[in-house]
Amino acid sequence: MLKIEEIRKFSTKELVEKSTELRDEIAEMRRRIHMGEMQNTRNIRIKKRELARMLTVLSEDLAKENA
Repeated sequence: MLKIEEIRKFSTKELVEKSTELRDEIAEMRRRIHMGEMQNTRNIRIKKRELARMLTVLSEDLAKENA
């Protein structure tokens, strides 16, 4: 799990790439839960929080660039 300080060190391009990867991971986890292959639903919650952190930092970066 990445902390906000670690996420802030990423460039905008890296944030976009990593958020796309996380979205794919979350979709795959949802599919596996639905199919019964995965029992631990806690991991999906952690990934969603990580994605939210990345999107927050990304929107902060974009706001700074536009200001």
